[in-house]
Amino acid sequence: MATINIKLVKSTIGALPKHRLTVEALGLRKIGQIVEKQDNAQMRGMVNQVSHLVKIVE
Repeated sequence: MATINIKLVKSTIGALPKHRLTVEALGLRKIGQIVEKQDNAQMRGMVNQVSHLVKIVE
């Protein structure tokens, strides 16, 4: 199955608690960290929810 690389580009300090939990659920902890996840509707939805904090790296 296809995968996507997700990078945390902005801090979660001022973010809503719901968004903080979403970033943590993606497996991101530090700014600049990249995780590889399966490309499915659930992951795309999580990325869209916190699109102001993360970036999809090709």
